[in-house]
Amino acid sequence: MATLPRRLPTRVEYRLVRIACGMRPRTQRRLFGAPPVIDGQELATDLHVLLRLAKLTEHATLTGLLPPEEARQYVRQGAAATRGTPLPMAEVRELQLPAPAGPLRARLYVPFGARPAPRPMLVYFHGGGWVVGGLDTHDSACRFLAAHSGAAVLSPTYRLAPEHPFPAAVEDADAAYRWAVEHAGELGADPERIGVGGDSAGGNLAAGISIAMRDTGGPRPAMQLLIYPATEAIDPRPSRSLFSEGFILTQADIDLCERHYLPDKSMGYDQLASVLRAPDHSDLPPTYLATAGFDPLRDEGEEYAERMRDAGVRVAVRRHPGLVHTFANLTDVSRSAQTAMLEAAGALRLGLA
Repeated sequence: MATLPRRLPTRVEYRLVRIACGMRPRTQRRLFGAPPVIDGQELATDLHVLLRLAKLTEHATLTGLLPPEEARQYVRQGAAATRGTPLPMAEVRELQLPAPAGPLRARLYVPFGARPAPRPMLVYFHGGGWVVGGLDTHDSACRFLAAHSGAAVLSPTYRLAPEHPFPAAVEDADAAYRWAVEHAGELGADPERIGVGGDSAGGNLAAGISIAMRDTGGPRPAMQLLIYPATEAIDPRPSRSLFSEGFILTQADIDLCERHYLPDKSMGYDQLASVLRAPDHSDLPPTYLATAGFDPLRDEGEEYAERMRDAGVRVAVRRHPGLVHTFANLTDVSRSAQTAMLEAAGALRLGLA
């Protein structure tokens, strides 16, 4: 069994990444080589630098090199290495939300300049393949969305696999969203302007919540903000093989996370595990869906947007051709990631206006 790879001290690693990724593109090309071109897309130069640095330092991914708890620790360290000084908020409140299997930690972000209560709010579910991730790994993404949209952001945790396989995460996400709507007044939120969002596995949970609320007659989210969501666990789309290695999220990572989250492969046919397989994609909230060009999940995310649009849902879909999976967490070190997330924050502002 492998152990955690050694890393530089967090602040040293952060400064190294920040300096290298902040160089002029011409300098980056001269020092690190030309970015790859795949499927008619060129990788952004700053993300090419980030990937080259990761390769040079032999940083691990989520693959079976590490058991889940050590992988979680390693991901927390990696998040700290790309996160600078936290964006200031008018309020950051630590909460505990009731859920069927026990209380869930959550964090509420209220930005400076937010509208007086009742204000719009996004319930944001973190990514991490349903196996890793948490409040701290996605703290920078939540702060960024709050600061640049003017909406409050509520970030709940959920039980992780393999200790808690499907549908535990869905049950917790459902409980967190319903609690947020029921207690909107305590959170300073307008219950008619609460959206759901998330990245990767969190985008999958947000999409599942929207389907569940429609099917059960629950409180309908005002919008969906889906960032490179996982939507299909049974039938891989072409981007999974195109970008199977070398771009942060690998096919080996996906395989491992799906085995942990869906120990019985047949679970993947459930519409709340593979939202692309839902028999009906109509009557879902207005949606902004962003994908990354160099992401194994690219095609299934874009296909989900097409399914919703064909069913009459208002959808804005945006592919960022030069970006990779996890760009939501890279705004402090990557100009390209920051530009993409500014667009997402703008969509959030409009969607909850």
